[in-house]
Amino acid sequence: MARKAAPAERRDDVDAVTRAVLTASRVLVAVSARSLTEVEDRVTLPQFRMLVVLSSRGATKLVALAELLGVAPSTAMRMIDRLIAAGLADRQINPDNRRETLLRLTDEGRRTVEDVTARRRQEIASIVERLAPRQRTALIDALTDFNQAGGEPPAPPLDESADLHPLGWGGPPTAG
Repeated sequence: MARKAAPAERRDDVDAVTRAVLTASRVLVAVSARSLTEVEDRVTLPQFRMLVVLSSRGATKLVALAELLGVAPSTAMRMIDRLIAAGLADRQINPDNRRETLLRLTDEGRRTVEDVTARRRQEIASIVERLAPRQRTALIDALTDFNQAGGEPPAPPLDESADLHPLGWGGPPTAG
C-alpha cells in the first residue's frame, strides 16, 4: 500500500509542479508572441484571442463573446469594431431572431487564425522534437491530465486540420 504524503510534502510537490508549469507557460507565451509577428501590425494579442474564440465558436452574440473573453461588453465592442475595420470580422443579423446581431470571422479572419495557429504548431513541434521519446510520452500523459483538470478539451490530431480548433479550443460552433 502506498504511503500517504504528509501535508508539507504535498505542498512542496504542488509548489514544484506550479513552478514548472509557470516556466512552461513562459515558453508557450513566447511561442504565441512569435507566431503573431506577421500580423502584429493588424491585430493585438487580445484581438487575436477574440478571433480564436470566433473561430472555435462560430457566429456569436457580443455579450456571449465578452463573457468568453472575460471582458466587459463595451471592451468587446471596441475590439470587434477594430477587427471589422481590419476586415477580419463582420456582423450579421441572426436568422433565428432578427433583433439580434451575430459576430463572425470573415474569410480573411479565418485565414489569419489558421496561419498563426500553423506557425505556433510548427514551433511547438520543433521544441517537442528535442525531447527523447520517453519524455514525449511522459509529457503527453502529464499535459493530458493537466488539461483535463483545467477543463480544456484536447486539440485535434494534425490529420483533422480541416476542423482545426485554434489553440486546442474545440466544441461545436454555437450562436452564443
